[in-house]
Amino acid sequence: MKTRKLGSQGLTVSALGLGCSGMTSDYGVRDDVESVATLHHAIDLGVTLFDTSDAYAAGQNEELLAGALKGKRDKIVLASKFGNIRGPNGERGGTNGKPDYVAQACDKSLRRLGVDHIDLYYLHRVDPDTPIEDTVGAMARLIEQGKVRYIGVCEAGPETIRRAHATSPLTAVQMEYSLWTRDAEAAILPVLRDLGIGLVPYSPLGRGFLTGAFANRNDLLPTDRRHAHPRFQEGNFEANLALLEPIGDIAESHGITKGQVALAWLLAQWEGLVPIPGTKRRTYLEENLAAIDVVLSPQDIARLSEALPPGSASGLRYPEFQLKKLGI
Repeated sequence: MKTRKLGSQGLTVSALGLGCSGMTSDYGVRDDVESVATLHHAIDLGVTLFDTSDAYAAGQNEELLAGALKGKRDKIVLASKFGNIRGPNGERGGTNGKPDYVAQACDKSLRRLGVDHIDLYYLHRVDPDTPIEDTVGAMARLIEQGKVRYIGVCEAGPETIRRAHATSPLTAVQMEYSLWTRDAEAAILPVLRDLGIGLVPYSPLGRGFLTGAFANRNDLLPTDRRHAHPRFQEGNFEANLALLEPIGDIAESHGITKGQVALAWLLAQWEGLVPIPGTKRRTYLEENLAAIDVVLSPQDIARLSEALPPGSASGLRYPEFQLKKLGI
């Protein structure tokens, strides 16, 4: 397994990590048996970075990982998050970055995960009512206490990243980044390069859309969370299908899948980023990991970048009310 340095604080991880949120929530039908098998298979194949959050299925995702990864702690880099608050009925958009809550959330995650420390601990969503210095200061105390090794923030703007990093060095920023979500390139990537902070792109396959798995909206189960995302809604979905044409052409020319093209393009953008495609199936895990060895030509990369420029996707990447809550 190829590895990459994530940030400049000393963390090295597999070139692709595994996003675990879909194992317990949002996408399709839950299948714990296959999810656990996928987690075990990922370790066997050399994956080290496993990404979860206390927000995923109200902590059930962390509990699933605890059972699956028991006895394998020395083989993994465990990442979790806090501060993305769901309402009693699963309502989205709440945040909490208050210092006392930071400590409480970490202790609860440690218990659910069954570990004595979290390797990479993120602020999942920036709390607009709490200065970022206060939140990150509390996260730094977790490092001092040995409960956390490295820290990061998610979906934060450039000034917030600079202020957070000045408070305590960040190892990584996690943001959505893919061929159809390139917002990070203009303002975020230059800051990360300047400060020596790694980037962890989530949804690097466009929530599965870039794989070509969905020919029409009916391919999604009625309960699938993607129905709430504008890019998957009527009109936008059909318009976005055209984005797959150049991806498909390049995939055919290399004898690989569309998803592997999308991941190979992303990996080629910067050595300091480590995507975390999510899956609960061993077959998709193997397909994703094979992208690490795909070498696209400069012409391939240029064609994709030109065919899917920033803003090319139809529809917002999140429902509007959620976008307004992001700290960007």
